[in-house]
Amino acid sequence: MRPWDSVITGEDQRRYDAAGFGRAAGIGCRPALLIIDVQYRTTGSIPMPFWQAVEEYPTSCGDVAWKAVGHISRTLELFRRKRWPVLFPHVAPKVRQDGGRLAAKVPAIMTIPPVGYQFVREVAPIDGDILIPKKHPSAFFGTTLASHLIDLKVDSLVMTGCTTSGCVRASVVDAFSYNFHVALPEECVYDRSPVAHGVNLFDMAQKYADVLPTDELLHTLAKLTERDDVQ
Repeated sequence: MRPWDSVITGEDQRRYDAAGFGRAAGIGCRPALLIIDVQYRTTGSIPMPFWQAVEEYPTSCGDVAWKAVGHISRTLELFRRKRWPVLFPHVAPKVRQDGGRLAAKVPAIMTIPPVGYQFVREVAPIDGDILIPKKHPSAFFGTTLASHLIDLKVDSLVMTGCTTSGCVRASVVDAFSYNFHVALPEECVYDRSPVAHGVNLFDMAQKYADVLPTDELLHTLAKLTERDDVQ
């Protein structure tokens, strides 16, 4: 059963299949891992049900975030072992001048205390990782991400983090537009809404990315030969 089966009807899925959408594009030879916005402001300080978590941080996604963190940790472990690039696009602390349209739509995002912007310890950066502060949903918009990926000779991006319908989706669409192979391990992304999560995973799987179980993706990545590894 796929994550979207409970929210996308069989009829809708057949329509996309009949039109030829959703075919696998495959992974390239030089992958990089993006861990997007996995900060305490999106997970909460500890695993909690959603309605408790939003009392701590209004932008928290609750316990689904911590389930994803466990899977992201496994993915990160493989990238560490392979010595492949790991990049951390993350929301930089907001100041008044950063408000813009987002503050009008989501005023609470301007009230997050500094501790909320810290990286979740279980999947935090280490020396050598690349930090990409961002002010907008896409990890590419107004950042140095594309420049780093070109310098690293990356051809494939494994996207993890949150939210599925927001910053992950925006980053996936831009990565696709830059002609990167994009893979999305389905247990490694999270959202506050199960419906938004399922619908957006389905839509990205049909158009922009290979969305597949984490175990399947890790098996594929593990088989990349040493000569294909990013040096």
